[in-house]
Amino acid sequence: MAAPSVPRREALAGLDLLASAVLLVDAGGTIIFANAACENLLESSLRALQRQQLHTLFLNAEELLNLCAQALAHKYADLRQDLTLERSGREPLHVHSIVSEAGEHGIVIELRENVQQLKLDREERILDQSQVNKELVRNLAHEIKNPLGGIRGAAQLLELELPARHLTQLREYTQVIIKEADRLQTLVDRLLAPHRRPHIVGDVNIHEVCERVRSLILAEFPAGLSIRRDYDASIPEFRGDKEQLIQTVLNIAHNAAQALSERIVAGDAELVFKTRVARQVTLAKVRYGLALDLHIIDNGPGIPPQIRDRIFYPLVSGREGGSGLGLTLAQTFVQQHMGVIECESRPGFTDFRILLPLP
Repeated sequence: MAAPSVPRREALAGLDLLASAVLLVDAGGTIIFANAACENLLESSLRALQRQQLHTLFLNAEELLNLCAQALAHKYADLRQDLTLERSGREPLHVHSIVSEAGEHGIVIELRENVQQLKLDREERILDQSQVNKELVRNLAHEIKNPLGGIRGAAQLLELELPARHLTQLREYTQVIIKEADRLQTLVDRLLAPHRRPHIVGDVNIHEVCERVRSLILAEFPAGLSIRRDYDASIPEFRGDKEQLIQTVLNIAHNAAQALSERIVAGDAELVFKTRVARQVTLAKVRYGLALDLHIIDNGPGIPPQIRDRIFYPLVSGREGGSGLGLTLAQTFVQQHMGVIECESRPGFTDFRILLPLP
């Protein structure tokens, strides 16, 4: 086969309009052209990609090279396959590949990022991390709880033994010990609460849950904050723990209201409760025909980038004086309902999305 001619960039300008990544490769596996989407996907410029060998881009390029060989042999009009392309020092790419012969230009490789696979992998990582966190917190809370009672009891006994003439001066120190022990006891109880409380299942109307939370938030923030409702009235009731779901939505909405403090003062703070039905959804590796799609959206400053990936971890808070337990409890309750909770955030827009299976 004659060496393919190198096309001018202008002749292939139309490929830059495509959302999917496109590579032109010659018969020897040398990259001739990459469109703009491919440059973004591979995090490399056309200048850097041109004249590279395909096998140098990916650590496991054998499958892709085999598809190219079959295309050159005219075995198929095009070959389609899901691939995981490993890259040195970077995240692997989960893609759907389409390989076909391109006449004098050699081979066309189209790569479409497999968003569903990425989502499943992310959910699996979150689930695994959540399980690790729960075990760590539970064990740590028990280790703290055991000596706390002894410390508090010893402080009380010490206070009883103080001489009368020094009682006023020294009682201040024993009270500090007792109050700090009580504060730690409260924190430990909150850490252990999701594991102790029974899961009470009944029929749940998600809009009743949202309305209850709405009334609680507006009672605490009566001025400067509006809560807009965007409900899908067709959503059916489902089996769940109503109190846990109220606590979940309340924790998220309350965090959002506190983050909106500056906008509340300005009078333009807004929360949105939005419900929809999602179809054919995979939650925790199980496929469901229908799922509740609940969004809690605010127009606040957004979650700080440095904690965005850790907001569901215990004791991680973006607010001064925050306990960092609200979102951890929310995630625990959602997972007990076989659902998932996700977050998208940027300045002026934060969206917590809760997906729960529906009957």
